[in-house]
Amino acid sequence: MARGKLFFVAGAAICTASVALAAAGLTPDSPDPWLWLSDIHGAKPLQWVAGQNEKTFAALKSDPEYQIDHDAILAVLNANDRIPEPELHNGVVRNFWQDKAHVRGLWRETTVADYATASPHWNVLLDVDKLDADEHRNWVFLGASCAPSGTRCLVRLSPGGGDASVVREYDPKKKAFIDGGFTLPVAKSSAAYLDDDTILFATDFGKGSLTTSGYPRIVKMWKRGTPLGAAKVVYEAGENDVSARPRVFQLPAGSVALVERQVSFFQTGYYYVTRDGVADRIDLPLDADVKGMTGDWLVFTLRKDWTTPEGQALKQGSLIAVSLSAFAMKIPPEFFVLYTPGPRDTIDEVSVGRDAIYAAIYHNVTGSIHRFKLGPPSRAGAKWNDTVLDLPQGGSTRVTATDDFGPEAYFEYESFLKPVTLYAYDGQGEPKEIKSEPARFEAAGLQTDQYEAASADGTQVPYFYIHPKDQKGPLPTILYAYGGFELSNMPFYWNDGHKPLDAGQTWLARGGAVAVANIRGGGEFGPKWHQAAMKANHQHAFDDFEAVAADLARRGLSTPRQIGSVGASNGGLLVSATMVQRPDLFGAVVCQRPLIDMLRYTHFGAGQSWVDEYGDPANPVDRAWILKYSPYELVKKGGHYPPVFFITETSDDRVTPVFARMMAAKMEAQGHDVLFYESAEGGHGPGVTNEGQATMWALSYVYFAQKLGPENNLASGGTHAPKR
Repeated sequence: MARGKLFFVAGAAICTASVALAAAGLTPDSPDPWLWLSDIHGAKPLQWVAGQNEKTFAALKSDPEYQIDHDAILAVLNANDRIPEPELHNGVVRNFWQDKAHVRGLWRETTVADYATASPHWNVLLDVDKLDADEHRNWVFLGASCAPSGTRCLVRLSPGGGDASVVREYDPKKKAFIDGGFTLPVAKSSAAYLDDDTILFATDFGKGSLTTSGYPRIVKMWKRGTPLGAAKVVYEAGENDVSARPRVFQLPAGSVALVERQVSFFQTGYYYVTRDGVADRIDLPLDADVKGMTGDWLVFTLRKDWTTPEGQALKQGSLIAVSLSAFAMKIPPEFFVLYTPGPRDTIDEVSVGRDAIYAAIYHNVTGSIHRFKLGPPSRAGAKWNDTVLDLPQGGSTRVTATDDFGPEAYFEYESFLKPVTLYAYDGQGEPKEIKSEPARFEAAGLQTDQYEAASADGTQVPYFYIHPKDQKGPLPTILYAYGGFELSNMPFYWNDGHKPLDAGQTWLARGGAVAVANIRGGGEFGPKWHQAAMKANHQHAFDDFEAVAADLARRGLSTPRQIGSVGASNGGLLVSATMVQRPDLFGAVVCQRPLIDMLRYTHFGAGQSWVDEYGDPANPVDRAWILKYSPYELVKKGGHYPPVFFITETSDDRVTPVFARMMAAKMEAQGHDVLFYESAEGGHGPGVTNEGQATMWALSYVYFAQKLGPENNLASGGTHAPKR
């Protein structure tokens, strides 16, 4: 108890110190002794990285449980009984697949009918391992988009897995890149086919062509057989916008092209592109988020309430359809409200097919799938029917794929204890289960509970707690959350590399517990839940996370000594900020590819594009609230922080490894218990290969097992034998 009181007082002192820092005139351009680590590929910083990795491997890979965890995770990632994630295009199913024999992966396709069988006959379109060997490169496949006919595709390949990539045109029938085809050099480009011989694209055209956020601001139309320099400018965004990019909907009646001008991270202007390459503004608010098109219907959601020019009041969070041709013909359009969420609801994702609109809609963080279909015309005008499809309840639902050219759709269901099941839908009746992954761990002795914790301002924050049914007292618990950018934490079966991967095998099966918090900043309860933690209110996300940690202890489910927090990206900011603010609540921290130095975050990677989320540290008003929580500025010598493990990637060009490097170096110099690991590849992710993912997560779980106390017996197998 005395230890907790000591840390609470220290946290209060830190908050007071932050005000003094702001008053002292600290700015984003202030010198710092660890900025030399921001030379990402410099010899001296990479030498420092190598030394840190060596120290980390000595501490963690030497643990006998490391190799056991690594091999178990890798076996699942490489397992042939995984569900091949489908993409639909004109009756064809495409998939990108990695396994032990195909480390870099295979891009492949089959028919809808064949995909439904237990063992589809895949036609390999591109073998990335062979491509790398032939070209002596380490390409990472970031995806491909094909022309309406499917006879040619734009393939994105990244050196190292970062966001920047080359775009190369590919012939999937000949299985070869097209000589003289559409090609773009390494950049954060976007490109899409208007027809087989025309693309809309945005890329780095040289000086002045990028925004201050580092993204393209000029969209052009390029005709086959003409030089790149002859491409026609369709639209130019401002330098202070986030980006401009094309978006093309390929429909049975022909392609419809838009330009998206991203004014800020959460505000977008939309422009309809005519066949002669003129961009015409669509009269939607900047808070509209366009999801797709079916027929003439443009489908979007709203981040804020909006009253149309004709006086129709539309509610925040609603799903809406409107005729695009009405805008093109300058006719006042009628807006059809398909669904308006309640206070505990959210529309998590929307996918539009040829015949219907599908939405994953959640109530109190559990999902369902709604189908919205246009009924027959009547004198009263258009009428949309809302049908809830028959899928399991109590977990997560996802619209996996829809087809712009046919009725087919795929949906997934999963929960914390039930593996992913894939359902096929042909537009009639109910979805049919066609594939299910086997259990990766024994779930019979586990259960999931949902609780709520009261945050500092009284807001009730829900969280899930996954634990052994026979739990008799507090358990070592991994607490996970994100808390930003409208991203929601729905129930998942531990097989997503961007969340605590395979916790069932490496943690739950050994007697540990996991908590997943639905804190403000996410989208669990719609745009308002996210906006409650933006800019000056970002502290609410930290308060919520801290409240959940405290609630776990209050209920006797865990103790501060046994709670380990983990988060990535914005979640890395979350766990580092709460580590500094309330060190008394946590026994260990794993901080992955994080934002940390919020005073300088706009100077690195894509940081400038996130000003809408956090505020601008160059603005003295914004800087005052940022300095109240920025972990890098608040961490101090003599602070009693829990041990922390930083993980990042050299090739991350979104957040960059700068923040993890500087925080680790600073804390180590201050005498704190710190480990650091930086992989060369991965981009802003857990690894571009299954081996990379397995390494990262095995290191993380061994670290938690070591740090959350020997009494938990996790490091030696626990009481629940893992299913290997």
